[in-house]
Amino acid sequence: QAVTCSNQVNFLLIIMALPFLPGNSFSDPTKTKFHVSHTLTYKNGYSVPKRPVRGIGGDQIPVSQLTEAELDQLAHTKPTLTYGQASQPPPEDFVPAHVAFDKKVLLFDGFFKQTVHESSDEYYRVRPVKIYYYLEDDSVSVVEPVQTNSGIPQGKLIKRQRLPKNDLGDFWHWKDLNLGVCVTFYGKTFHICRCDQFTQEFLESEGILLNDPQLIPVDPYLQNRRQPEYKHVTPSSYDKLKQFLTMDRKVLRFFCVWDDRDSMFGEMRPYIMHYFLVDNSMEIREVHEPNDGHDPFPVLLRRQKLPKDRYAVKESFPSCVLELSEHEIQDWFSPAHLSIGKTVFVNGRRFLIYDCDEFTKSFYRSVYNVTDFTPVEVRGPAAELPKRQLPPYNGFGSLEDSMQSCLSLVPQPPKKDFLRMLENDGKILRFAAVMDSIHPEDANRKFIISYRLSDDMMQIYEPPQRNAGILGGKFLERTRVRKPGCPTDFPEFYTPADLAIGAKVEIFKHKFIITDADEYVLKWMESNSEWIPEATLNSLRQKHGKQPAQDREGQSD
Repeated sequence: QAVTCSNQVNFLLIIMALPFLPGNSFSDPTKTKFHVSHTLTYKNGYSVPKRPVRGIGGDQIPVSQLTEAELDQLAHTKPTLTYGQASQPPPEDFVPAHVAFDKKVLLFDGFFKQTVHESSDEYYRVRPVKIYYYLEDDSVSVVEPVQTNSGIPQGKLIKRQRLPKNDLGDFWHWKDLNLGVCVTFYGKTFHICRCDQFTQEFLESEGILLNDPQLIPVDPYLQNRRQPEYKHVTPSSYDKLKQFLTMDRKVLRFFCVWDDRDSMFGEMRPYIMHYFLVDNSMEIREVHEPNDGHDPFPVLLRRQKLPKDRYAVKESFPSCVLELSEHEIQDWFSPAHLSIGKTVFVNGRRFLIYDCDEFTKSFYRSVYNVTDFTPVEVRGPAAELPKRQLPPYNGFGSLEDSMQSCLSLVPQPPKKDFLRMLENDGKILRFAAVMDSIHPEDANRKFIISYRLSDDMMQIYEPPQRNAGILGGKFLERTRVRKPGCPTDFPEFYTPADLAIGAKVEIFKHKFIITDADEYVLKWMESNSEWIPEATLNSLRQKHGKQPAQDREGQSD
């Protein structure tokens, strides 16, 4: 062994002397054991771990063996004294409670007993409640579930608030709540029986051990009031309760008309007939159309049972103070009496049924095996409307204004040609004229006739003359002037084509002779010569010293 150890030492020295390069590393030929050292043994039947001393190949493990005293010394040594204070991690972000516990509520189910003194049937009542604990502000609310027909004001018993625990100023906390415990809120003791899944997980995560859940006891008074399930056996006759349960909200709808054209001012009016299957009652509703001329009453006959013949009663029956019942009349209207094409007499009025809706068709198809639902045509040909004729013009205002009162109930101003007004805005044709009168004082009167192209209105102005004896100024306000002899309903108005030099114009019983015109009038008429007569243009050309159109054509030839 001494030789072996010396050989190993020499080999290690040789390896350490060589540089660690490829080709200079060699395996030790003296190593023959490459197993893992034994580290587990048994003593008195128990497994005892053993610290390995040698590694793979039998090499000594270069690990210092520490004694128990040294290990205890290391355990009680403070590294901060040797290495200094360790760097502190950055503090976590502060999250307030109202954010961390927002919308997180603990729910407990419990009950409280209420003593009853005034009743001999019960001594106490068990009233179940739900206790809500809001984690965001440690507030508590108590709510009692509402029971139908309990006769007790139920709902929120204690609104959300922090509840005092004692007289020392302490408040109830979620650490004080557990299953099977009793809590006292404002002198009333509540026994907590169970909680929901979220409450259980939250309390267990905070280290609170929950008790076993309990059942809420049954209220003895409600237990005694509970009736067994109602079992109904349908009798041989038709059962009204079954009719109510099966036929509720099922209504047959028929479309009918009341033909009252035999009487004076009568007409055929549409109605809707409803038959309620739940109680075999009927109602008739009116159908209103726009401008039908009738008052908007929705119902003609209110919902009631209708007899087929309301007069088939005894004469001794006081009909003025009593209504008809099943004791007086046995024959009432039923679905079998109603179908398309039948005439039904209701209180002396005959109604013709001409159609029905889809539910009514399916009902008759399944109950009465009726397959023909062809509607009856009741409209007939439309009445010929009278032609609207305009009344003759009364002479007040313009013709267009008077016609608007005939076209609509609220007269509207007549529409204007805005495009023409924009194109001819400010364009006025001026003519000089004299009055053709039998009176000698009118011989020397001169006038200026202005024709507005934007709205075809004419205005006459008389220049004042000294020592004429006649006041000058505005002779005629601007207006449209009709030609003499034209019908009143279809008037013809003067146009620029009628205003030629030398032409006579009659304006409201006054005759004028056109003697002159502006040069602008000639230019405008030449630019619109397609609808201006040639005679009018030639008269203007001669007045302004220009050759007529025929002379121009001759010179050009």
